[in-house]
Amino acid sequence: MTAPQSGGAAFRVRQAEETLTELRTALEKAGIVLPSLRLDPVALAREAPCPLIELGRCSVETAARLAEALR
Repeated sequence: MTAPQSGGAAFRVRQAEETLTELRTALEKAGIVLPSLRLDPVALAREAPCPLIELGRCSVETAARLAEALR
């Protein structure tokens, strides 16, 4: 059995989903919505998933708001 610390595939995917939810919530609190925010389906389709979070495309206005929130 794989311990969570060693990062089994199911654990890594679940961790990525939780991180995605946290990021979406934090962005929404800052008034920012990234419409394409999601887990990358290609990265999940691998035999040994290596989850990636796609931030996706956004408008210039959204990018400016995101930059301001990060400052």
